[in-house]
Amino acid sequence: MPEEDLERLVVSIQEGVDQIEVPEELVEEPEQKPTEPERRTLQVRIREMSTGERLKLAMRGNREARTILIKDTSLMVRRYVMVNPRISEEEVIQLARNRQVDRELLEMIWRNNEWVNNYQVRLALVKNPKTPIQISLKYISTLMVRDLRLMAKSKNIPTAVNSAAKRMILRGSVR
Repeated sequence: MPEEDLERLVVSIQEGVDQIEVPEELVEEPEQKPTEPERRTLQVRIREMSTGERLKLAMRGNREARTILIKDTSLMVRRYVMVNPRISEEEVIQLARNRQVDRELLEMIWRNNEWVNNYQVRLALVKNPKTPIQISLKYISTLMVRDLRLMAKSKNIPTAVNSAAKRMILRGSVR
């Protein structure tokens, strides 16, 4: 489906004038976590949905649906999972920690002031090697000494972030 058609579809979904039906059990939060066989069945059901159905589900789906859709092959679907009003800070922290997540999704996280006010989100962004360096360097000064010490020793973060953590510790310009 061409991108402009998808954009029109998204607008119609947001306005509630679309004709797309998604299963109610994928929109409402379940009483308990699904078992592994139920989860696999959800994955198959979502995989068999059209792009429009997956977009609608991304914008309105429950936690299980969001967890599956954030790994979707369509960047647009992943993008709309991030604007789902029910996405929790816990889910955002998990995404920010994920080293396989798209750089664009990391940028969506740091652009959201509500999310970056959370210390764990900032820490996860700084530690993620896919986070743009300028973003990591912006937030590194807000981190606690113990986290800076761990980053100064870490080989899993970009060299510039590692060096900045070392400089902050040596200068004593940390909380």
